[in-house]
Amino acid sequence: MKRIAAVFLALSAPFAVAAGARAQTDRLAPVLAAPDWLNGRVGAADVAGKVVIVDVFTFDCINCKHVLPNLQHLHASVPAGDLTIIGVHAPETPAERERANVVRELARQGVVWPVALDNSFAVWKALDNEYWPTQYIFDRRGGLRRTVVGEGQDDVVNATVRALIAER
Repeated sequence: MKRIAAVFLALSAPFAVAAGARAQTDRLAPVLAAPDWLNGRVGAADVAGKVVIVDVFTFDCINCKHVLPNLQHLHASVPAGDLTIIGVHAPETPAERERANVVRELARQGVVWPVALDNSFAVWKALDNEYWPTQYIFDRRGGLRRTVVGEGQDDVVNATVRALIAER
């Protein structure tokens, strides 16, 4: 598990659902099955018909902090009927494993969307994640359409979200 300082190119083909899209849809299931949540729990009914961003982060990662303003902008500007943002907090340090610290930092950083606590890295492993931060962007049918690794790619995230919202 590595923090990254460099920007990585999106890993999945832009706006293309690969063959085996049904298997990609299953990638959202472990997120929704996470047992421990802050700021509310998210279930299948909450994401049905919406574009979903799953942001894998840890609160003390500087790169994660750099993507936060764009996620906050999307959360505030895109109607809730079109977009759901879900955080997955996967800690790197012992302090980041402490629930009270996560609660305090989410409030301090202004994270108001649901966050699954992933101290066991079960969601991290199910997503085959390797880096903080990583955003997984799912279409309205639950298909993984883009993976964005690192910071500095707000335009990619925003263009993907806009394009997927436009797909009805």
